[in-house]
Amino acid sequence: MTVARDLMTPDPTCVIENQTLVEAARMLRDHDVGSLPICSKDKRLRGMLTDRDIVVKCIASGGDPNTVTAGSLADGGPITIGADDDIREALEMMQQYQVRRLPVVDGHDLVGILSQADVARALSADEIGHTVAEISEA
Repeated sequence: MTVARDLMTPDPTCVIENQTLVEAARMLRDHDVGSLPICSKDKRLRGMLTDRDIVVKCIASGGDPNTVTAGSLADGGPITIGADDDIREALEMMQQYQVRRLPVVDGHDLVGILSQADVARALSADEIGHTVAEISEA
C-alpha cells in the first residue's frame, strides 16, 4: 500500500498567519509554487493560500496586500490527509473537495504537501484521468 508519506513533498515552507500578502506573494515567487500552507507562529496549520486567493480575495476586492494578512484568508479548517493514509483516500478527498494539493499531517504536525502530480506518478492513467476530471469540475 502506498501512503501519502511515500509521495509527498516533505518539510513545506509555511507563510505565517500574520505575514502580509505581499510577503506571501514573494514567498510563492521565490519557491516557484502556486500555494503555501498558512501556519500559526507555533507551526499549526491554519489553511492554504494560493496565488489566486491573493488576486481574487484581496486585490480584486480592493484590499491592500501590504496590510492584509495571510491568516485573514484562512477559511475554516484546512482539508488534510494523514501521513500514513492510502493515496487512494487522498484521491477521493481531492475529488470531493476539488483541490489539487493536500497538506499532509502526522498528528498535529504539518509534514508535507501531496499534489495531484505526486499521486499521478503512482497510479494508473485511468485513475488519474477520473480524478483530474472530478477536480476540474466547475
